[in-house]
Amino acid sequence: MSEPNTSGGARLRAPSTRTLRGLDALNFFLADVRDGLGPYLAIYLIAVRGPDQGWNEATTGLIMTIAGIAGLIAQTPAGALIDGTSAKRAVVIAGAVAVTLSCLVLPFISNFYLVAATQSVAGIAGAIFPPALAAITLGVVGPKMFAKRIGRNEGFNHAGNAVSAAIAGGTAYFFGPIVVFWLMAVLAACSIGAMLMVPAEAIDDDLARGLDHGEKNAGAEGAGTQAGEEPSGFTALLKNKYLVLFAVLAALFHLSNAAMLTSVGQLLTHLSGKDNATSLIAVCIVAAQLVMVPVAVFVGAKADAIGRKPIFLAAFGVLAVRGVLYTLSNNPFYLVGVQLLDGIGAGIYGALFPLVVADLTRGTGRFNVSQGAVATAQGLGAALSATLAGVIIVSAGYSTAFLSLAAIAALGFALYLFAMPETYGYEPGRGDATGGGAAPVPAPAV
Repeated sequence: MSEPNTSGGARLRAPSTRTLRGLDALNFFLADVRDGLGPYLAIYLIAVRGPDQGWNEATTGLIMTIAGIAGLIAQTPAGALIDGTSAKRAVVIAGAVAVTLSCLVLPFISNFYLVAATQSVAGIAGAIFPPALAAITLGVVGPKMFAKRIGRNEGFNHAGNAVSAAIAGGTAYFFGPIVVFWLMAVLAACSIGAMLMVPAEAIDDDLARGLDHGEKNAGAEGAGTQAGEEPSGFTALLKNKYLVLFAVLAALFHLSNAAMLTSVGQLLTHLSGKDNATSLIAVCIVAAQLVMVPVAVFVGAKADAIGRKPIFLAAFGVLAVRGVLYTLSNNPFYLVGVQLLDGIGAGIYGALFPLVVADLTRGTGRFNVSQGAVATAQGLGAALSATLAGVIIVSAGYSTAFLSLAAIAALGFALYLFAMPETYGYEPGRGDATGGGAAPVPAPAV
């Protein structure tokens, strides 16, 4: 019999090795499935279909925009679905199947509206994975081990992205862009197998949605839900001023970050030519993902000891420095080297995002719908980023664009420094009408 799990409720048992390995594998194999075809969609439609079938940069970009908007709209409902269902494994499996089928059908259709519909389905289904993975993790390991486990999740996620990108790049050289579809099918099948390694009974659904009744009653034999404790309504989210502030900070981070890689890619195209730029960007992606692995694991291991705020400030700081460094040289290899800093900023953000949301919604029962709401703000920032950078590049050049993106990151740094509290130990909903809670408990010393 397994020992009681001190990281969660009184009835929460220590997860088995099989369950934890299942979480590892799930994050690894879903890394590529969760984003659908991503950048490979444009390559396939332009390189394989081409202008003869009506596909160019404009029509492909419109498809990606439509799919992105569909996924953006689905973020908050997806979180609400995860909060409200006890069939979280089935939701993840259904999402993986939907994304994969919507991509596998692509070689057999050419109509613009059908392609837009399939990729919109992929975008909507993909919105399920981030809250579902965070909820399942919280429900399995409990709040005390959540930070460390999220860091491990992110490490496996980035490793999965790096491996799948390397395999796709290598095999596409021999078999063409179509190989990406078969790779996705294999990864989807593996992710379903990984999800089935996590037993349904290993997931505490109350803990998974942010209720901490078990921890409050820890030590009481047969403890269940605390008397009268139910998930709070959506209005509680709107009253949580720090959750709203964090949504603004998430939007600022992605408003600064999202366009940096695409802008570097465009600059490399001018400097090195189309073929070399594609290879260099592939190197950027794989290398940055490999940097994110140790960064995410470190953040997960140290977030409780150091505190969320200092680490998040480092992410904003690195992002601002990265934008400035891009302006110092046009050497392609220098630009690729600077892009590696993305591994630090994005690695920190990915590991801390669910932790801060969990801190700010603990006890409300709305952890996952809150993730969706903040992710919507994050998505808006990312969507506006490319447009903003493109307008500045056309009117004032690449250096001005990079400096503008760096300035947005600096603004986020200042806002987080002066307006956002340390959220570790924070108690939402106690002490004021805003849902701001009592003064945050300082993080323990390292």
